[in-house]
Amino acid sequence: MDPGNIRTVTVSARGAARWAAGHPWIYRSDLTGSCDTPGLVRVLDPRGRFLGQALHSPASEIRLRLLERAETLIDGVWWERRLRTCLAQRDPIDATGYRVVHGEGDGLPSLIVDRYDRWAVVQLLSAGLETFRQPILDAIERVLAPAGILLRHDASVRRHEGLSQQVELARGEVPERIEIREGGVRYAAAPWTGQKTGAFLDQRPNRLRAGALARPGGRALDCFSYHGSFALHLARTSAEVLAVEQSEEAVARGMENAGRNGLTNVFWRPGNAFDVLAELDRARERFDTIVLDPPAFAKTRDALVRALRGYHEINRRAMRLLAPGGILVTASCSYHLRRPDFEAMLASAAGAAARRVVVLERLGQGIDHPEVLTIPETGYLKGAALAAE
Repeated sequence: MDPGNIRTVTVSARGAARWAAGHPWIYRSDLTGSCDTPGLVRVLDPRGRFLGQALHSPASEIRLRLLERAETLIDGVWWERRLRTCLAQRDPIDATGYRVVHGEGDGLPSLIVDRYDRWAVVQLLSAGLETFRQPILDAIERVLAPAGILLRHDASVRRHEGLSQQVELARGEVPERIEIREGGVRYAAAPWTGQKTGAFLDQRPNRLRAGALARPGGRALDCFSYHGSFALHLARTSAEVLAVEQSEEAVARGMENAGRNGLTNVFWRPGNAFDVLAELDRARERFDTIVLDPPAFAKTRDALVRALRGYHEINRRAMRLLAPGGILVTASCSYHLRRPDFEAMLASAAGAAARRVVVLERLGQGIDHPEVLTIPETGYLKGAALAAE
């Protein structure tokens, strides 16, 4: 879109300062005047100085998202160039399933592009970005050459943008199941119905690390296993893996995934992880390696106190089950739970479990989920590998 032909808006000094400090969002309260149409806008400060070009969402509390600081043409070539830059940064990844664009983390706010082998799953998560749907899809076709593009527009954030929520086939064909490789493990993602865009791609490096840390020939426990991505990596080293998952559909897919890797040492236990851990403790079961990858207990700031109790309890129970010298790989994907509080919770859980644990490694997001220091929203996944003494 020619910058000379787009609308101009003015923001407050506070809004301008937010951009200067490195955060790309400007809220409704810092937009001067009204603008009722979504799309690209030129942004000026109170003195009339040009600040950049932004995606405008008239129904959202986040009214502006910085897209480009220069007065340059935002067209198909621009989108293609940015996508190619993102893709090149993913070259070291040893997997056929990974995130190509991580929204604000890659300087492309509210855009998610995930690659699943020969297919792409895309999310356009703001009204401003939605106006660029066709040039973005065209650029994805040129850069990734996918066999099909699926729009996972069932994310709740689109509702806050005044957008519809549905899963929509945009280009070509996308199968119900896609086999992807992650290091030496293969598993099936479910792009139409699975969590997020079909799989939890953000935990990829931590799954690889968990497999490397697992005690050879030992006994492993994978809680909140979903379709077994952690369990599969653990099973390549451990003598046996107990995978705990309460979704019957996920368990069925997990069993299929174990089969496609020729693994016969993964055993499934349907049920609530809190209850199963308590049952295992009463039975005096012990494990050499345990993985805790729970869902986001704190989806809002108001839920944080209750979520911390849940994280504390699940980690306390897991620590009690660790064999001497055992390894616990634990994580939280709740953005509102920041790392200092996460680690304080782990320390409290260790004390309550009467276990002395040592921090082996601090874990986080992979290079396909870049975290920008000035945009805390880009960094939500935090974890740790702990050793029980």
